[in-house]
Amino acid sequence: MRIDISDIAADFPDFCVAVVVAGGLSIPETRPASLHDLIGEREADVMRRWAGMELSAIPGIAAWRRAYRAFGIRKTSYRSSVERLVKNALAGRPLPPINGFVDSYNAVSLSHVLPLGADDLDKVVGDVAFRYSRPGDTFLDMASGQETNDPPKPGEVVYSDAAKVLCRRWNWRQDQRSLVSPGTRRAIVTVQANGWGDLDAAVTDLVHLIEVSCGGRATVTRASATQPSVDLRMP
Repeated sequence: MRIDISDIAADFPDFCVAVVVAGGLSIPETRPASLHDLIGEREADVMRRWAGMELSAIPGIAAWRRAYRAFGIRKTSYRSSVERLVKNALAGRPLPPINGFVDSYNAVSLSHVLPLGADDLDKVVGDVAFRYSRPGDTFLDMASGQETNDPPKPGEVVYSDAAKVLCRRWNWRQDQRSLVSPGTRRAIVTVQANGWGDLDAAVTDLVHLIEVSCGGRATVTRASATQPSVDLRMP
């Protein structure tokens, strides 16, 4: 299994992704108390760091706004996943509890101001890639609650496997067919940087939280413009 970013690497030379593959998971259906406390601390830290600032002035958000504009996204309703997390935290809206795994990677995303996304590896088909959309791409929006195809627009950057789009607009919203649930035993997580942020620190944080909250073991593979197609290390 490979990660491939070669389709977009020339246009986005600062893009780098760490792919964390976690196995042996035992995902709590509800957020553990220790994780709940940690998330509260991180939300408070976001308030201390960024309160009073325009979202566009926060470096991690500005980096992704630039990337979105570069592939034609102008609407303010389409923002990177990390922007939504930071915006909610600054507004005093807590991270909604989903499950121990999703809550863990959302906590990492919030703290490091980097987009993260995860999929159930047993529902992923073939290799994964960040690439431009193609005719025939399919996407079932996780937020719609309906199995209605909402394919990406021409020229849109997507994250995909060999059978479907896993995330539209790079890191805007995920497909419902591969969401991580308490029944997930193996997961694949992308930690994404585009010219700003400490990717290594975010990965270290994520691997630790996966081990503590979900009992899993993880491996890490990185792809960048200088090495755009890489075999994934498996736990």
